Formats: sequence, structure tokens, C-alpha cells
Amino acid sequence: MKKTYHLCLSSDDEVMFRNREDFIRGINCLCLAAHYTEAILLAYVFMSNHVHIIVRTADPQKFMTKFRYSYNKYFNAKYHRKGRIGEKEFFKIELVGLYHLLTAIAYVLRNPVHHGICATPFGYEFSSIRGIFRKEFGWNTPGGTLPGKSAYRFIPSRSVLPESYQMNSEGMILPETVIDAQDIEHQFSTARSFLYYMNRLSGEEWIREQLQDQTSLPAITLESIEEGVMFHDINTMLRNEHGRANYAAMTDIMICHEIDKILLPNYRVSSVYQLTIRQREDMVGFIRRRYNVPASQAKRCLAIP
Repeated sequence: MKKTYHLCLSSDDEVMFRNREDFIRGINCLCLAAHYTEAILLAYVFMSNHVHIIVRTADPQKFMTKFRYSYNKYFNAKYHRKGRIGEKEFFKIELVGLYHLLTAIAYVLRNPVHHGICATPFGYEFSSIRGIFRKEFGWNTPGGTLPGKSAYRFIPSRSVLPESYQMNSEGMILPETVIDAQDIEHQFSTARSFLYYMNRLSGEEWIREQLQDQTSLPAITLESIEEGVMFHDINTMLRNEHGRANYAAMTDIMICHEIDKILLPNYRVSSVYQLTIRQREDMVGFIRRRYNVPASQAKRCLAIP
């Protein structure tokens, strides 16, 4: 019997997605994992060092194992790396009741806002948000869709792309062809209601609303959604929700680009994982001085434990 879950996979010491190609491959691996395990995706968002997923599945362990294995294989081969990417265990919350589900979906899709990446969840590319209420919001696929045979360059070898899945011109599987948008739209009722949830500020009202579900499960909050992410500051996330983030700050993907494309050629290697820990530690100081970023962010992008 399928149940609905919020799943979160986090990485403490390193980014999981260093560039656009990694984000696209990660999303594609997730979509294919849903297909192979007969899971139903409702929402997802990929951040540089963690992933949030809302999914209906009879076996969350099987679903996550399939997703992690295929992406891990890609990441390790590309960056000459060994070992598991992300923490050993993923975080899981069962979702029961309408308001439990709506709140979880809202917090997942708003995650880029809470982390200060963008001012609105609709401005973030690597989530499923643009697969919902497409007609009402007038969403179009930029650059058109990729023809069949070309799509196989962007998925694991020996994988079969379901006929219903479509890709954009960059090779990313389109969320509207994967998620159960019809069910989500039914749960939110209207596009206006969906917009309300996407712009609503966190507070006690969210918790009181979930009491209507009459379940014994605790209410979904920003804190519970982020519990699976090892390093987060709820107070900063709430300030970001109020639009007080520094949107000019360097993101992980920007720093990784500088490292991979500008700095690594000086060492005559193609991956940070081919540098010694001492070389990476020396690079931290340079990155901090040049780009004025926190030491924790520089170390994350250099995969320093």
C-alpha cells in the first residue's frame, strides 16, 4: 500500500551538485527511480547539498536506494571520487491529511527562498514548481523539448525513458510529465490558493490549520522539514522568507564553477577530489579573500570534511 512521505537526503561535508549538468542528472535519476519503483512524485527541490522530495510509495527505502545508486555512480565517475554521496541515512516523515500534505509541499517548493537563493520559489529552476497549474500561470517550456534519441545522453546507460517523460532542450526531464500535477491541483483547489501557500509567512496559523486533519502526527513546520539537513539556521531562513536575504551573495554553484573552471587547471587536475586535503585547505583562504564567502561554504565546495 502506497503512503505519502517527505524524504530528505543531505550531505554534511560536500556539495552534491556542482553545476547545472549535475542538477539535471540528479533530477533525471529521481524521475527514473520513481518510474522503476512505481512511486508517484508530488514535489521535489534540489539544493546544492540536499534534496527534498514528496512522494507516494510503498517502499521509500527501495525508491531512495534506486535514486541514490544511479546518481552516485554518475557523480563518482565524473569527479574521480569514491564512496557514498550524502549521509548514510535519509530523513523521512509520513504525511497524513490534507493540510499536512499542503504544508509539506509548500515548504519543499519554498526551500530556495528559505535558503536565500531567490526571492520567489517560481524563480528557482531545479524544482517541480513549474509543473503545477501550468495553464493558469502560462508556463511554457523554454527552448522546446528534446527529441527521443537525443534524450538518452542525459540518463544512466541502459535506462529506458518512459514515453510519457519529456525533456527540455538541456536534457532535464520536465516536471509536468512526471509529477502527479492533477492530484496536487485538486488538493490545492485553485491556482490562487496555491499562490497563497507559496507566499504565506510561517507562523502558528500553519500549525492550527493542520489540527483539522485530526491525526496523531505532529504538525509540519519549517523546523521539521529541515530536520534532515544537518547545517541550517532557522532564524536566518525565516528572515529570508521575509525577503531579507542577500541575493547578490555567491551561491555554491557559482563557487564550484570558479573552483572547477578557473582554479583547478592551475593544479593540472580535473576534480577537487584529485587534490590533497592540504591543497584544498590552502585554496579555502584564497576563495574566502577573493569572493568574501564563509569558510563553511568554501570548505563545502572543496569537499573538506
